[in-house]
Amino acid sequence: MIIKGPYQDVSIPETALTPFVLHRVRELGDKPALIDGPTGRKVSYSELADSIAIAAHNLAQRGFKKGDVFGILSPNCPEYAIAFHAVATLGGIVTPINPLYTKHEIAHQLKDSGARFLATVPGCAEKAVEAVEHGLIEEIFVFGTAPGATPFDSLLVDNGRAEQVEIDPRKDLIALPYSSGTTGLPKGVMLTHHNLVANICQMEGLCYFYETDTLICVLPLFHIYGLVVVLNMGLYSGATIVLMPRFDLESFLKAVQDYEVTLAHLVPPIVLALSKHPVVANYRLPKLKTIFSGAAPLGEDLTRACMDRLGITVRQGYGMTETSPVTHSSPAPPLDIKFGSVGVAAPNTECKIIDLETGAPLGPGEKGEVCVRGPQVMVGYLNNPEATAITIDADGWLHTGDIGYADADGHFFIVDRAKELIKYKGLQVAPAELEAVLLTHPSVADAAVIPYPDDEAGEVPKGIIVLKEPIEPQALLDFVAERVAPHKRIRHLEFVDKIPKSPSGKILRRVLVEMEKAKTA
Repeated sequence: MIIKGPYQDVSIPETALTPFVLHRVRELGDKPALIDGPTGRKVSYSELADSIAIAAHNLAQRGFKKGDVFGILSPNCPEYAIAFHAVATLGGIVTPINPLYTKHEIAHQLKDSGARFLATVPGCAEKAVEAVEHGLIEEIFVFGTAPGATPFDSLLVDNGRAEQVEIDPRKDLIALPYSSGTTGLPKGVMLTHHNLVANICQMEGLCYFYETDTLICVLPLFHIYGLVVVLNMGLYSGATIVLMPRFDLESFLKAVQDYEVTLAHLVPPIVLALSKHPVVANYRLPKLKTIFSGAAPLGEDLTRACMDRLGITVRQGYGMTETSPVTHSSPAPPLDIKFGSVGVAAPNTECKIIDLETGAPLGPGEKGEVCVRGPQVMVGYLNNPEATAITIDADGWLHTGDIGYADADGHFFIVDRAKELIKYKGLQVAPAELEAVLLTHPSVADAAVIPYPDDEAGEVPKGIIVLKEPIEPQALLDFVAERVAPHKRIRHLEFVDKIPKSPSGKILRRVLVEMEKAKTA
């Protein structure tokens, strides 16, 4: 049974992303496009367009060309948007990198993506330089100044203006974020200009937000949610976007208050803080009308608690890096929202629920794997046809790895995950990646990593360990922490005699998860 949402399909132009997103620059002129939250520095729409064209010209003078890859390792700041669209103007591909990554994680993504250039910030410059010592990066740019890096400002010297190169929107890539997909290690997700343009058109059809809105972008731009849903959709709509480099509750509340933010895109742990933390009462947020929550499920009780406390509407959405990202959204009219649901299918999007064992389609109320099909679905995983074939079938259906059901009205509910990912505050953590790190420790004979419930983060990684020799648990936790980004750190350990595996040697992770649930029942 194929399910479509109540929204009419939308027209999707065949165009490059940057001219599409900046289509109203002349009209908007001096209106602030971006505001750096901590400093108040403003970049108008006309200044943004000029900076993009100038940076693109100077990058082209350095030999950067269509099809080349450019890494961005940075917290949110106006220069991030300039760099992203300068690369896109030249037909290049941006691979966004988590600034909390270790030098090993950074080096892996740069090498796997084939990046030629890298932009970063002073706080990340040292590990960026270390990460590229053995790589193929030709030049590191820095938003500011740092040893071993070229100031990004050198790309903003007006030596000329580049125009958008010719693009085949359905074939030419624009973004290469990394995702673990349904299983395994992080993989490069190949997203085209058409993917991102399509998703912006689909969001417009969902009545997301408008020119009169002031948005706050506290979600990281290295994450597809921040990059497409907030930054690029916000620019397309002509809104003003307040960029925050990191989440701190009081800084966030002050920015929402002082900049009169009307719409905030968040993840469930932040919604939880807004619902319960006493410091919220110290701020006045009369302009805030809507919170949009995504990246992880948001339950009915928490939704109602936040709405009642702040006097706002809470909408929820669903998607994946592999779908650019939006596939579902709560309807715009508040009375049509079903609490706890991720909403209805976006325009131009087909959905179905299938039986995990047989693949047979299921009807309303029956739980199975959520599958989606539409113009926002990625081309595939970089240099990984096997993983691509597992995720996208021959008929173009993307298998999300999430378990859910649709009710009779076409509202979808996500209840579990078939895929092995751990979601820490909406960020992906791949168990296989942590298991590989654990197995390099001389005291570890075997290891499995599973999600462990956490009130604040949603889930945290827990290691199930078979030891070769005794070791203090904290020593093992510290060993992993030195090698991975903070959100991937293992928070709990359990030592066992044997890890359950299939006859082929695959870890039976769901058996371990069920055993964990039984302990806490």
